[in-house]
Amino acid sequence: MPEPSHPDRRSPISRRAVLKAGGVLALGTGPAAVAPAAPAWAAQRGTPLCDEPGDSAATQGVGSSDLGIPYYREHDGTWGYVFGDTWSGMQQYGDYLGSPLMLCQAGFDASGATPVSFTWAMPTGGRARQLFAYRTNADNGFGHEVSRIPNDCVEFGGRTYIQYTSVGTWEPPAGYDGSLMSGVAYSDDHGVTWRDYPYHWAGDIQGVNQSMYGMWSFAGIDPDGWLYIFSKRWNGSHRNTADRGAIQLFRIRPDDFRAGNFGAQQNWAHLESRWQWTTAAPPSPILTGNNVGEFSVKRIGDRYCMSYFDVTDYSICTRTASRPDTVWSAPKPQIVGDNRLPANHWGKPQVPNLYGGYIHPGSASPTSLTLMVSQWPGVLHQPPYRVLQFDGINP
Repeated sequence: MPEPSHPDRRSPISRRAVLKAGGVLALGTGPAAVAPAAPAWAAQRGTPLCDEPGDSAATQGVGSSDLGIPYYREHDGTWGYVFGDTWSGMQQYGDYLGSPLMLCQAGFDASGATPVSFTWAMPTGGRARQLFAYRTNADNGFGHEVSRIPNDCVEFGGRTYIQYTSVGTWEPPAGYDGSLMSGVAYSDDHGVTWRDYPYHWAGDIQGVNQSMYGMWSFAGIDPDGWLYIFSKRWNGSHRNTADRGAIQLFRIRPDDFRAGNFGAQQNWAHLESRWQWTTAAPPSPILTGNNVGEFSVKRIGDRYCMSYFDVTDYSICTRTASRPDTVWSAPKPQIVGDNRLPANHWGKPQVPNLYGGYIHPGSASPTSLTLMVSQWPGVLHQPPYRVLQFDGINP
């Protein structure tokens, strides 16, 4: 299927150009073309969580940012939201603050009657700042890094984990993903200080292009005791034509994960003419098809729910399954970049230059998800750089 003609998240104004310019970018202030405002009692339908005058993110020092990956802070029953490249001012004005950053919320309203509102920032409870101790646009001992982009966050057993991709370039040559490496950072004080596990998964610039371990989503610890993790190629530029939507699945015991014993994983693989859990072969792709960017998998109630940015279809799609290792439902477009075409986009909420689409683990039910959708500014007078909240999504 050919890719539609639509604005690219990274062009014509790229992150790399912005960072080289010192993190200050003058963009137009034209309104975003999102779904019409819902009644006050209804669920949120594209509510901006940052880049709005006087919003709760600004109170914590965050102006423009993206991703807003939600996770449950089980140690105190609160909620964290992990952001990528962040600026102190709206429309990407002001200081570049780095990536990742975290804002927190005391209580999440799963009904959608009230939007997410941030009540403090990490790592110290003061103004938001970069969580990890590394330098952007510098060599931190692994090769030149533009920034480290979070892919997912989870907390269990008193430790918080962020899986991230280190970006070598946002503008890789055709057929290359532009990543330097990927890794897992952890915090034993609930997000104040962070350390990296010593093992990193090599990326494009370190000689392993298209690594299927570039981008992870923590589906959670199942009642069977395993931590299920989905992973795929890094596709931050959304121009990674080799991606083709492949997603793989592996699982690991939480104690092994905590110890950094990543070699203890079991892989969901098609081996000897059948699907099985094994250590004798690498994981097999479980989903293929369209070009896929950011993705998210979470166990909500008694079902597993998946959301992802379908670059080819120019939409945020969802799927569900009863188990991580069973057949997934057909993709269902939920939020689209253009609701005029194709026909299954008609009437859908419209967000130009969309990407992301992270499932809130506190969603009301498997048939009423909350998604965090990002919006890239694109060109002058296009929508701002921000995160939008959508509730009541039925996958």
